[in-house]
Amino acid sequence: MYAIIETGGKQYKVCPGSVIYTESLGASEGSEVSFKTLAKGDDSEFVFGAPYLDSVVNAKVLKNGKTKKVVVFKYKAKKNYKRKRGHRQRYSKLEILSIS
Repeated sequence: MYAIIETGGKQYKVCPGSVIYTESLGASEGSEVSFKTLAKGDDSEFVFGAPYLDSVVNAKVLKNGKTKKVVVFKYKAKKNYKRKRGHRQRYSKLEILSIS
């Protein structure tokens, strides 16, 4: 059994026991969160639509953290213009508990 969920503007294919990395949810570590499903199915059939939009995927937050730093460097040739910035995106590591 697997489902398609949406969080942070992205869609993920999940099944019970899988671990995914999503954009930061703002939930504390160890807490449980739930997501609405866009679709639900297994190997023999896959169903989209209204009856399955009522199903819920439950997940546990394992960790909140930051990714590696991405360096953003801007410059303009021959104009003495340079800007260096860094960015670290926040993420949440989730373990999928159940699809109901």
